Amino acid sequence: MTILPSALANPSAGPSVSKSAKKVSSAPAPTYEGEFVLPQPLALECGRRLARATLRFAVYGRLNSAKDNVVLVCHALSGSAQVGTWWPELFGKANAGPSVSLRSAQDDGIPNEADIRSGAAHRDMELGKGIVDPERDCVICINLLGSCYGSTGPGSVDPETGEVYGPDFPLVSIRDNVHAQAQLLDSLEIERLRLVIGGSIGGMQALEWAILYPERVERAAIIAVAPLSAMGLALNHLQRQAIQSDPDWLEGNYPPDKQPRKGLALAREIATLSYKSAQLFNERFGRNPNRNGEDPWALEDHGGGLGRQGRGGRFDVAGFLDYQGERFLDRFDANAYLAISRTMDTWEPTRGYGEAQEAFGRIRAQLIFVGISSDWLFPPEDVRRLAELVRQSGADAEYREMATDHGHDAFLAEQAELVRLLHLPG
Repeated sequence: MTILPSALANPSAGPSVSKSAKKVSSAPAPTYEGEFVLPQPLALECGRRLARATLRFAVYGRLNSAKDNVVLVCHALSGSAQVGTWWPELFGKANAGPSVSLRSAQDDGIPNEADIRSGAAHRDMELGKGIVDPERDCVICINLLGSCYGSTGPGSVDPETGEVYGPDFPLVSIRDNVHAQAQLLDSLEIERLRLVIGGSIGGMQALEWAILYPERVERAAIIAVAPLSAMGLALNHLQRQAIQSDPDWLEGNYPPDKQPRKGLALAREIATLSYKSAQLFNERFGRNPNRNGEDPWALEDHGGGLGRQGRGGRFDVAGFLDYQGERFLDRFDANAYLAISRTMDTWEPTRGYGEAQEAFGRIRAQLIFVGISSDWLFPPEDVRRLAELVRQSGADAEYREMATDHGHDAFLAEQAELVRLLHLPG
């Protein structure tokens, strides 16, 4: 059993905050950050195993004496355990940092030049009470396996070979992640979760928790997610192809200081398209020339031609996408991107069960599914259909919908509206 950190259980103990947690002063800071090493090899659904798998986690608030005040927050594709930096308004207005309308669902939540240049940064939204309160709740967020933010991933050393996993990192499913997370909570002697909440791939984890551990979950909020459609699978495939087609990928054996930057940036740009909506792009960018002064209609030097490495003067939307790709390069790893996108692709909550009712009939938690009206990565009709299937299987499931032009990213871009929509009781 892991020794319970004093800062988690003792209100008089001082907080332990990493340097990275301090980079957004207005965001809630973790009470504790640490790593948990699974005591036994983790058996994976793909047939392989991870020896000494490590989970990076962050905690906000402290456990009460009954250990029944725990809220588990599950992050999206390129998120980290520091939920306070990318979902600050979950904690309420007093703890919230800036809210950014064009933020990506996989971003770290820190306003940047791309947000400012789009005119999307704004502050002081009427938020009111958040979903969680560190004075009352013990909020835990665990970094996904396969990531590059502290949990075991492709950049980690395989203890059985002494070599970096690289392209040999195995497929880790959503179920595998949830089973590993359960072991971490077991080590802290946490038997029950007041709430499990997540958006996108985080919502996959939240629903899987309700299925796999029905006796441990009281409520779950599953936001903007359903099993990926053929379109979603196609988009993820193209993103992986972009990375793997970059000569610097080197079959996944690239050195840490020489990522396949062009491929990873292009993958991120493709993903950004799926996180937004046509309505939002038309509103923000239209057919305007790039706001840095480029002119798509002007002749380049030497009498025209393709210019600028074959792309010519860009339109505004192209400048935005290129910046999204560029800013992603210094904060994420290409192989980790491949690994987690495959985790997303392969999630099917009824897989391995005889029928849907066998899987969803296990659920004892109260569930809220949230769809986003303009989401085309996880269309609202797919989320609604999943909620109805769960309800027909005997579970207490409700569907609600955000009406917005922000697309899939709305659960981060319009956090105040999400909080209002959920209004979960305390």
